[in-house]
This record gives sequence, structure tokens and C-alpha cells, in this order.
Amino acid sequence: MRMAVVFGMNQVISHGFGMFLFAALVPLMRDSTGLSYWHLALAGALTQIAYLAGALFLGLIGPRLGTRAIALVSGAVSTSLLFSMPLLREPMNIIIALVCLAASAAMSWGAIVEIISRCAPLERRSTYLSSASSGTAWGYGISGLVILWVVPMWGWESSWRLAGALGALVLIVTWFMLRRLPEPELHALAPDQQAIAISKLLRTLFTERTAFFACAICFLVGFCTMPFSNWLNTYLEELGLLAELGGYSWSTVGVTGMVAGFVTGKLADIKGHATALLLIFGVFALGQLAFTYDPAKMVLLASFGYGLMYFPMWGIVAGWVNQHYSATATMQISGICMVTFGMGGALGNLLLGAIRDISGYLQPGFMLLSLVSLVLVGLGLHIRRSALLVRV
Repeated sequence: MRMAVVFGMNQVISHGFGMFLFAALVPLMRDSTGLSYWHLALAGALTQIAYLAGALFLGLIGPRLGTRAIALVSGAVSTSLLFSMPLLREPMNIIIALVCLAASAAMSWGAIVEIISRCAPLERRSTYLSSASSGTAWGYGISGLVILWVVPMWGWESSWRLAGALGALVLIVTWFMLRRLPEPELHALAPDQQAIAISKLLRTLFTERTAFFACAICFLVGFCTMPFSNWLNTYLEELGLLAELGGYSWSTVGVTGMVAGFVTGKLADIKGHATALLLIFGVFALGQLAFTYDPAKMVLLASFGYGLMYFPMWGIVAGWVNQHYSATATMQISGICMVTFGMGGALGNLLLGAIRDISGYLQPGFMLLSLVSLVLVGLGLHIRRSALLVRV
């Protein structure tokens, strides 16, 4: 599990700190940096575009660069930018740093997928992948603790310095671990280690079942989860519920995500990826339906389902794809999956925003999310039935 722990720590740095810490510190940074709501909107849009661009770049060009170099360079870039954040005072400079952090995070995860898919034991591969992907949840939790314990004593700048110091430590540990792994060039001539040619990659996504379903899953997950996270607190406020309920909800998401990676990854390795996907999709859909019926009482159940499904899903899907493709091709397909996830999230956010503007309420939008979560369950049932037929 050393590999899973080290790469989980990389997720803490790249996604937990690189993608979440700024959002948590914005209220504290605005007075000293002059960040306006327009700057925040611009940062949100550009970081999402940068994340998708990084994922697409990795899927197309990543095989030529080498995943070891990508893992180390992206870690070094993230660490350097985290250290630089306390020094930046101009809003546009901060936005540029956030854009680079987002692109680096996308490339870091793609490199992790390839290295684990190539080097981890086959019987524990999904456990490693989903445990590493759940490092994002640990990053959320650590960021929350930093805000509670570090910021009150040393200011918001200290949070970025601490994140940078942890990033440097993780970078060193990652470098030592990668030195001991087998060189990918040793397998370059094996047919099952070949990358998918760029000219055939798009055709593969539409003509081969596993690649298509992986992208479809990520699109639907993005459609359900990104609007849920963006609009949850606003919806609870609309219903007149206590603001603390939103805090409890996100604490539930984080704690669940911290343990979900290992548990669901283990289930995928023992019972099969289709079973694990069906389980997490089913619990997520149950929580969404219950939340739609009674938001006040069921928001924590919905948060539990969110944490159980969202964080380990990336590792389980990558492990499933790796059963059918080489490690390098898995990295390429995972990169495109991140793009479809972003497309689904953007569409979901636009629809919920339109529903809110037209109807004046968010409830119809959350009903839509619960219905789409049932589509995920149906897709999980189809994948599991197909897996059972193959065994027979």
C-alpha cells in the first residue's frame, strides 16, 4: 500500500490544496488582495477550463512525455505555486497561479493512473487507485483543520506556506518511490503496453464499449455532483435551514470520502468493478432521492452517498478500464474521462441555474439531479449484467 499512500498524498497536494484551499480562504484573502466577485467568477471559469485542458493535453501528449516526469514536474509546479500564493497581491496574478494549479492537478492524476496501472499488483490495483483518488477527500479535511487551527494564529498566508511545505515533503517521498519502480521503457515493445494513436483515440471512445461507458459514467457523475456541491448551501438557505447544516454536510462528505477509497477499492478487487460501481451508484442515488423528498432530514444521507461515490469512483473506473487496456491507454482514456466529467458538470450547473432563474426555486433542479442519478444506477446494472454474462 506504500504506492497508494504516496500517490494519495499527491492528491492531497494537487487537488485538496491546489483546487480547494483557495475557495476556503477567499473570505480571508479578499481584504488584502482586492479580489472582487468578478475575479472569483473569472477564476472559477478559467480554472475549470485549465483543468479540462490539462486532462486533454495529458490524453493526447502524455505518452510521449513519460509519466514519471509528469508526476514529478506537476508536483514541483504545484508546490512552487503553493509557496508563491502568500506573495501574490494582484488578483490577476492569483488567477494565473490558480489556472496553473488546476492544469497541474489534472496532469498529476493522469500520471498516477498510468503508474499504478503499470506497477501495482493486479489483485490490488483498484484498491490502490481508489485509495489514491480518495486523497482529495483527505486534502479537504486537512484544509478544514488548517483554517480552524492555523489561520487564527498565523494568518491566511501561513496556510499556503504549510501547504507548500507539505508539497515539498511529498515531492521528495514521491521521487524516492519512483526511483524504485521498474522503468516503463522496458515494456515499450510489448503490444499491450502501446498507447492509442491520437488519430484512433476518438474512434476508440465511441466504438469500444469500456471506453465509451467510462466516459459516459464520468459525464453523468459530473452532471450530478458538481451542481450538487455548487448549489447545496444555496438550496439549504432557500429552505430556511440552519447554515450549520451545510457545514455538517461537507464534513460528512469529507469523512466518508477518506475511508471510501480503500473500502470500495477492496470490494472492486474482490467482487469485481461492476459490483463496486453498482453499490456506490445505488447509495448515491438513494441519498439524492431521499434528499429530494425531505431535504432537512436527509441532507446528511445525501452527503454520505456523495462522499462514498465521488472520491473512489475515479480509481474504480480507472481500474476497470485497465482490465481492457494497457497502462498508457488507461491514462489516455482517463484524461478524456476528466474532460467529459467537466462537460457534464458545466451542463448540470447551467441547467440548475436556468431552472432557478425561470422557476425561482432550486427544488426542481435537485429533482433533476436525483433522476439523473437513477441513470447512473441503470448504467451500473447494465455493466454488472454484462460482466456476469462474460463470466458465464
